[in-house]
Amino acid sequence: MLESAVPRRTADPWLTELTHRPLLVFESSALLDDMLRLAAAACTETDVVRDAPAALPHWKSAPLVVLDATAAELCAEARFPRREQVVVVTDRTDDSRAWDAAARLGADHVMPLPASQSWLVDRMAAISAGPSADGRVVSVVGGRGGAGATVLAAGLAVTALRAGLRPLLVDADPLGGGIDLALGGEETAGLRWPDLTGQPPGGRLNAPSLLKALPRVGELCVLSWDRSDVLEVDPAAVRAVLEAGRRGRDLVVVDLPRRPDEATTAAVQASDTVLLVVPAEVRGCAAAARMAKVVQPHCSDLRVVVRGPAPAGLRSRDLGRALGLPLAGVLRPEPGLAAALERGEPPAGRGAGPLAEVCRSLLSTLDMLPMEVAA
Repeated sequence: MLESAVPRRTADPWLTELTHRPLLVFESSALLDDMLRLAAAACTETDVVRDAPAALPHWKSAPLVVLDATAAELCAEARFPRREQVVVVTDRTDDSRAWDAAARLGADHVMPLPASQSWLVDRMAAISAGPSADGRVVSVVGGRGGAGATVLAAGLAVTALRAGLRPLLVDADPLGGGIDLALGGEETAGLRWPDLTGQPPGGRLNAPSLLKALPRVGELCVLSWDRSDVLEVDPAAVRAVLEAGRRGRDLVVVDLPRRPDEATTAAVQASDTVLLVVPAEVRGCAAAARMAKVVQPHCSDLRVVVRGPAPAGLRSRDLGRALGLPLAGVLRPEPGLAAALERGEPPAGRGAGPLAEVCRSLLSTLDMLPMEVAA
């Protein structure tokens, strides 16, 4: 019978699709207790089978199988098919029985406890974190204060959601007031940055668990700040969050602060593209040039988004040339946008207007949307 543990989850015995929960097959209750303790340390849900032959329906679909020597012998006798990611656990340092059973079953490793517990925790954390990262990370930073980076970041995430993508919006600016305010979701319950202090087990976060715990504004998943005095975040936590976002979402949009601390650098280094928002003015161009020097050493794809109006007629292409950066888009003035934000309306929430248009264009340029959607 298939059980789940740490925390418990009811599993349908007829389901054989790929899960991201390791399968524990144990005849020894003492060793099983040890493995459940290690699974808890890895923040990993596990499926548990106490009768070895009953593991066959789930044998191929589990991303990792961990057995004791007795269970391994029984599975070998039942001629379970050979597969990768099979580990036999023993409580003895020199256990010939475990080695023999592992050889018969075709297991990858024999792991004695407690000597191998760190290895097992890391392996379970990595396996349960999800599939390989394939999402995009796009960060947005203002060329100067008040450039509109937060509005553009929120607009990109909202536009991606409207287009059927699965975005995660990350507020990496502790001094920005909270991007959840720009979405009207500051009262929504869920994890904030101060709850994610310290490096997670194995340097990774479980993507489904993280995304489930984060606040949602409508259908948009958001990581922001609370109203406490915490103004810093561990760079390791930033890297872990963005990596988990890559695994669990199509697009991660990061609102970057303008201060070049270690957490900001970690976010830039994890980004595929950084969009530098520059007001169409001489002072904005000068400030953006300094910001570009901070970002460029850490990200090979830095692009400019010019925000109008241009009081002195400074052209967007000329501004891009002055900065030596490619022009990604132009955000035209949008009457009523500031008032809508004050009312708690999400940026680009209606799918119309200059902000929505430039967001669709940017997502298309970044290969996140087909050209016909952006048109």
